[in-house]
Amino acid sequence: MNHKTKPILVFAAALVAASAAFAQTAAPEPESTLSFNVGVVSDYRFRSVAQTSFKPAMQGGVDYAHKSGAYVGAWASNIGWIKDYVGATDGATEVDLYGGYKGEIAKDFTFDLGVITYQYPGNTADKVLVNANTTEVYGALTFGIVTAKYSQSTGNFIANPNSSGAAYFELAAAFDLGDGLTLTPHVGRQTIPNQAGNAGDYTDFSLTLGKDFGNGISASIVALNTDAKDAFYKVPGFDNLGKSAVTVGVKYTF
Repeated sequence: MNHKTKPILVFAAALVAASAAFAQTAAPEPESTLSFNVGVVSDYRFRSVAQTSFKPAMQGGVDYAHKSGAYVGAWASNIGWIKDYVGATDGATEVDLYGGYKGEIAKDFTFDLGVITYQYPGNTADKVLVNANTTEVYGALTFGIVTAKYSQSTGNFIANPNSSGAAYFELAAAFDLGDGLTLTPHVGRQTIPNQAGNAGDYTDFSLTLGKDFGNGISASIVALNTDAKDAFYKVPGFDNLGKSAVTVGVKYTF
């Protein structure tokens, strides 16, 4: 053996041994994660339709995720549409409860299946139309930066009578601009069955610029528009809930 190469071999062997030791002591993937978030938005929009009659909203949630892909969570916000647009006496809070399962089909190709219920504690929308509480099942596929998602209600959809089977299909893409910036164009189509003249159906468009500041702090600005019809989404004294707008929001996750 060339004795000049022996020190190099010894050094290489030491590196291999050190790497093996590091691998053995590296922290294993956690079994689960639990996170919380609080935030504020200038105008809470759900599928580009105003939920707070164009006023600000305080929001917060909690999420639990298991490494198997299973997850559950809860989220809450103040709202105004049940009183302002339905004309009910009570119903100023939305509480969402959800759970599902995420997994990988192939490299850069994932799925997400779940159920979500939108609860409006104490709402009296049933005194005017039907109860506002709504449950949906959903499924999503993501390939690279593009996500397609389909949601369908299992009963009446947000205080609309005879609206079981209301559906929403959406398509979005998340472009990483670097420096914590993300640009997300989005288009969606909401259908609500058994409404006169299909007046509840609409298409919405949005463009979101998000910024991750680190340490759990993020912000977003959203430009949005819909073709929601006045006959369905406007009542005397209030504007069309789907009118175009620019909204801003800030969130802290911990």
